Amino acid sequence: MVTPSDSTNSARASVAKSVAESTSADGIKLHIGGREKRDGWMILDALPGPVVDYVGNCTDLSFLPDNSCMEVYASHVLEHLGYDRELPTALAGIYRVLRSGGRLRASVPDLDMLCRLFLDRSLDGNGRFHVMRMMFGGRTTAYDVHYAGLNFEFLSAYMRECGFREIHRVPEFGLFQDTSTLVFGDVPISLNVEARK
Repeated sequence: MVTPSDSTNSARASVAKSVAESTSADGIKLHIGGREKRDGWMILDALPGPVVDYVGNCTDLSFLPDNSCMEVYASHVLEHLGYDRELPTALAGIYRVLRSGGRLRASVPDLDMLCRLFLDRSLDGNGRFHVMRMMFGGRTTAYDVHYAGLNFEFLSAYMRECGFREIHRVPEFGLFQDTSTLVFGDVPISLNVEARK
């Protein structure tokens, strides 16, 4: 008979084995919330799917050892976390699993840009409603809700508080076809930030 603790221990052992098998000499490349499988990248998502390697929440990276990742990528993920506890917890966890010199690439809806768009008098009601959904989430699943509005000032402050350095904006990452390149009315709406441990 399998007890809940046996089942949990078995699941943890399976994840640990998977992590060990996926770790290259340089470390893991972790894609949080990924939808596109790419060689060398492991995907963590809250919902299971055909390309998902680990099902879980990015606020709990305890399945990964310290200094095990060379890179972490998260596009339009961090805004889904509460700014008071979940966001700092997730960033601290990412910092912990990154190797020294490891890179975090994070993309979020740029609150500065979305505010400008929302106040644009050329937009009709439908356009402003769409901008509002980009601010607060599309509500397509229970996870598609935004709990933090982030601009460069706010996001970089959260990152610095966790110990990240060399924090800067980039126009795009060029890694995946995702919302980091989302454009609305010819205006890029994503804030793309790179930081180093």
